[in-house]
Amino acid sequence: MSTETILSGLQFDMSDEVYHARTELSSTGARRILDSPARFQWEQTHRVESIAFDVGHAVHAKVLGKGPRVIPIPDEHLTPSGNVSTKAATVVWLAEQRAAGLVPIGPADAARIEAMVAAVLAHKGARKVLEQPDAHAEVSAFATDPETGVACRARLDLLAATAADLKTTAGSASAVGFGREAAKHGYPIQEAHYLDVIEWATGERPPMVWVVVEKSAPHLVAVHALDDVTRLVARELAAKARRIYAECLAANDWPGYGDDTLTPFIPSWWINQADDEPEMEFS
Repeated sequence: MSTETILSGLQFDMSDEVYHARTELSSTGARRILDSPARFQWEQTHRVESIAFDVGHAVHAKVLGKGPRVIPIPDEHLTPSGNVSTKAATVVWLAEQRAAGLVPIGPADAARIEAMVAAVLAHKGARKVLEQPDAHAEVSAFATDPETGVACRARLDLLAATAADLKTTAGSASAVGFGREAAKHGYPIQEAHYLDVIEWATGERPPMVWVVVEKSAPHLVAVHALDDVTRLVARELAAKARRIYAECLAANDWPGYGDDTLTPFIPSWWINQADDEPEMEFS
């Protein structure tokens, strides 16, 4: 039986390492549960970090003014060209720094991070979101789902009259580009989980937006708000994830994709391509 203290409400000064060590169901966990309970269970003890995550963490910390401390990667862990070494000693060193709650950054990424931060802060829409009165960065929320009894947690980048999440993307921050990325990574479910937990903890459900900055120059920035239909579907999926989690926890059974033959979901664009071809004339 877990001896972890049950938390409820908002926490404004919880460190990243303390928050991520907790076992309540997170938005990432909810998304993994919907993929497969087996993957969720495996990831509980196999947390994955990477240089790509480090860049995102560093941008968050610098834009929000709160979060893990960013440190430079020393020369002994860099190649002659200034890139991060792939040697075993460097891999171990990087893992140690991340485990200590630090964000190690090489010189090439440091310049890119500064450019991304400058782009966000220069964007009028992003600044309007970030500079809201009484805004709090890196807010941890804890509450129990009244339907399933599942203890949940959420970590919001910004909590104010309008909540916000800051995303970096290797793709496009356009409506089409971010829409594809949001679907791929389950960002609508993330939003639904966040706002469910906030509502249970405070009785309020604020609107939410996404501030997105591109990793590649010129580091374009956009602010996105999900449409009502997407939000409705996302709330249903977040609730489904909690029901699956509760069932798996009660049975202590975390299945994968099952043993039966599956029918893959082929994208509509592939199905529709047969109708897009022009008629061909033969002489």
